[in-house]
Amino acid sequence: MKLVVRVKLLPTPVQAEALEATLHACNQAATWAAGVAFEKDARRPLELRKHTYAEVRVRWGLGAQAAQHAIKKTCDAYTTLKANLRNGRYGRPGTRRHTRASGKPVVFRPDAAQPYDDRMLSWQHQARTVSIWTTAGRLKNVAFTGQAGQLEVLAQHRRGESDLMCQGGKWFLIATCDIDEASLNTHPAGFVGVDLGVVNIAVTSEGTKHSGRRINRKRENDRKLRSKLQNKNTKSARRRAKKHAGKEARRARDINHKISKRIVAEAERTGRGIALEQLTGIRERARLRKPQRTTLHSWPFAQLGSFIAYKAKKAGVPIMYVDPAYTSQECSQCHHTARANRPSRAVFSCRVCGFVDHADHNASHNIRQRGWMAWVCGARSTAPELTLIA
Repeated sequence: MKLVVRVKLLPTPVQAEALEATLHACNQAATWAAGVAFEKDARRPLELRKHTYAEVRVRWGLGAQAAQHAIKKTCDAYTTLKANLRNGRYGRPGTRRHTRASGKPVVFRPDAAQPYDDRMLSWQHQARTVSIWTTAGRLKNVAFTGQAGQLEVLAQHRRGESDLMCQGGKWFLIATCDIDEASLNTHPAGFVGVDLGVVNIAVTSEGTKHSGRRINRKRENDRKLRSKLQNKNTKSARRRAKKHAGKEARRARDINHKISKRIVAEAERTGRGIALEQLTGIRERARLRKPQRTTLHSWPFAQLGSFIAYKAKKAGVPIMYVDPAYTSQECSQCHHTARANRPSRAVFSCRVCGFVDHADHNASHNIRQRGWMAWVCGARSTAPELTLIA
């Protein structure tokens, strides 16, 4: 299983200047190569290399490996663009957005990530430093840091390329690690159902509620501050809004990591699998009042789902995705389904058998039952191949 670990570099001012110059040179070369690829319709690495390799090395002073990676990055960008156009990401063919995306060369930001292989980058894990190629020469003893667990995974399982990137004036290396998977539990004792919602981010069929008033109050304060800064729209307000957006995203990611870790640990301890809602189209399916829509759309549920999936795969816990339609209206005891079973947002009360429960807890039981039935009918566990754990 592939995981992606992000470590933070701690360069000196001189080292940071060399890294910045290198990143700008590589992306300028990639942008020029993208123009050549667009003009000559040469979007495969070997074909594009014939037109651009020598010029890239001479004009921007890139080494052989850096030039190869800049050209390959260009081809990968066109491959991604082609897939997005085919999948309708930019609308239907002939529309203005589709024409604008397909009718011009790809352009790279000056600080876009640049891949490094083992010839350009070496790690000294004991000293926590790296030796990295730049246009100003080889930089040695560039310090890096990270959480102890991440650094242990990096030292034992790193494979392949790493990406150098600059974000908010800070430098990072994104390294791919290949971790051995635990053997899948092919005979689970049952499933833990997980219902995602507005009041509680996640509720399990065991009755555990993840979220609560404190987190929701913080989310509401974040929305108010964001709206206030957007309305003010001054230079300082935009700067503060950008800084606050990063802080808000980091907090949400941290909460999602904690929730997913607890859910997977609970399933692994009891020898069960995990049943999750199929999140595709959740924003279109959800029928909520405007304040509730804001709450739903402001939380990265897809990120939470991916965290649960890769942690479950790492632990050998089977995971099933089920259709969440009517899980909030179906009675988990007698399976009677009706809108009248929901007298309020938080309460479920079956009109046939009289069963009463918290609405999210009842829905999680329905998800658990659907996951178990899907497993019994021969479906297979699924999980993503690549996930960022920083």
